[in-house]
Amino acid sequence: MTTPLTRARTLTTFPPPVMEARRWISGVTFAADKPLINVSQAAPVEPPTEGLRRAIAETALNLPEAHLYGPDLGLPALRTEVAKSVSQTYNGAVNADQVAITSGCNQAFCAAMISLCGEGDEVILPTPWYFNHKMWLDMSGVKTVPLATGHGMLPDPKQAEALITPRTKALVLVTPNNPCGVEYPQGLIAAFRDLARKHGLALVIDETYRDFHSDSGAPHDLFTDLKWSDTVIQLYSFSKAYRLTGHRVGAMVAAPERLAEVEKFIDTVTICPNQLAQHAALWGMQNLGDWLAGERLEILDRRAAIEEGFDVLAAQGWKLLGVGAYFAYVEHPFAKPADQLAKDLVQEAAILALPGTMFMPEDDPNGQRQMRIAFANIDRAGIKTLFARLAALVPDGASA
Repeated sequence: MTTPLTRARTLTTFPPPVMEARRWISGVTFAADKPLINVSQAAPVEPPTEGLRRAIAETALNLPEAHLYGPDLGLPALRTEVAKSVSQTYNGAVNADQVAITSGCNQAFCAAMISLCGEGDEVILPTPWYFNHKMWLDMSGVKTVPLATGHGMLPDPKQAEALITPRTKALVLVTPNNPCGVEYPQGLIAAFRDLARKHGLALVIDETYRDFHSDSGAPHDLFTDLKWSDTVIQLYSFSKAYRLTGHRVGAMVAAPERLAEVEKFIDTVTICPNQLAQHAALWGMQNLGDWLAGERLEILDRRAAIEEGFDVLAAQGWKLLGVGAYFAYVEHPFAKPADQLAKDLVQEAAILALPGTMFMPEDDPNGQRQMRIAFANIDRAGIKTLFARLAALVPDGASA
């Protein structure tokens, strides 16, 4: 008898898109008068503030326990601070025992999914989706069920309900959305919560970019529901807020019973979140409120620059499908597919952007027409230059 060959779990998914895109510029030399405009990744490139860097250094020098293993679910002080912040931000009631600190928001998603799903189960993801969510589900043996978005790149709860089967375990929302930038209305979020509760599912809401929401008030009312923990799992990242991308620190808000399962995952994968990163996040929450408010206004101004300047691209047949937080999601006017266009833009326009094919199922033709622009690292002048370079590319069939 021969033993059937099994397929390594990493072979079930695609290469990391951002790493793949970096290979397109490997070895390419860009002219001094036309430097590369990199709008491929949604991550701050500037270091943390000097005050935060000093706090990290002082912690490393003066707090011996910061170099040791800590609690699997995170520093008690940071868990308490997150609970306080969520309660205040959303006008709700969240306790420290309903908070876990994770090694980035990606780990929070992985931990949530592995606590919810077994192999062969299903999770509904609106498309375009955040590619790392799809990658983890692939590698976990969980079926990703795509939910096509409609007008305004918004998902429809009724369409989602039609996709629910006995194997469905969770609905996932990302708001403000990656890759589309759109902010889901409160009523829509509540409708998905009600749908999840009706079918005994989890509503996993990834709010990595909540600090850059255009509404200064609560972006939803999920936590005002006294029974929120029977359905809602919220994910968050400190990376964007405090420029801590390399430190890998995120958070999950969920029922204590859920976090008991999450603890098993964290203890097995990382044992505990990075200690210096947690102290950095705590210091940022306690000291950088005004600074973060200024960062939010700057991102909102860049969003406005995208909207105000898009006419130059619209005249060439481009469409702005969504914009907000760090992202603009666009439809291009060319006959060539987006994955080829993205590679050609490196040589033709010194632009690195990700094609819609990286955010969509392989058989969805919409991905071939779409692209994501992560504009958080280019200012108004950079956005103007980006648009000028794109507008200079003549669409197929048009006269120069």
